[in-house]
Formats: sequence, C-alpha cells, structure tokens
Amino acid sequence: MSETWTFVCATEELLPGEMRSGFDEVTGTPIVVFNLDGDLYALEDRCSHAEFELSAAGTFDADTGSIECVLHGARFDIREGVPLCGPAYAPVPKFPVKVEHGGVWSRDDRD
Repeated sequence: MSETWTFVCATEELLPGEMRSGFDEVTGTPIVVFNLDGDLYALEDRCSHAEFELSAAGTFDADTGSIECVLHGARFDIREGVPLCGPAYAPVPKFPVKVEHGGVWSRDDRD
C-alpha cells in the first residue's frame, strides 16, 4: 500500500471524456485516471483478463462510463472497475483520486 500520492497530470490536461495514465511512485503500479463529466475515477491500468494496459489504445466511452481493452474486447465500468463483459470476469482495482495544487493525484491504496 502506498501512502504517497502520485501526480498524474495537471487538471487542465484531463478534460471531460479524457483519460491520463501514470505510475504509483512507491508500488510501481500503473494507474489510469478518467474524467467522466467532471467526476474523476482511477483504476489500475491493467486488464484483469490479459494484464494488458487499458490506456494503451483502449477505448474510453464517456457515454457509458466504460473502458474497453483493445486486446480482447473486455469492458470495465470506470466507476467501480467491475467487468461488463467477457472475457474478463475479475474486477480491475479502483484507486482514490484527489485534485490538489492544480494537479490530479492518485495512489495504490491496496493493503
């Protein structure tokens, strides 16, 4: 678990309907942050089916609040990380997000 917040991007670099990725500086966990109509959500940037980066050409659908893994087509709800269709059946870990000092921050808070 990381107690240290990781800077992902400046707030103006994450507009509604966009996503940005980074790495937790303590755990090395890849994180992707989404802006869904002004609300920010963060997930581990790794498909639970094939461990492929979700942000690597993945499709963020702001209308449904989901991300599709480009590798095999698994989709996940960005708010909770739950899979919406196969071949993924396990959720993607969800992380906290905060906006502070003009930046978007997240961290891997798993025990």
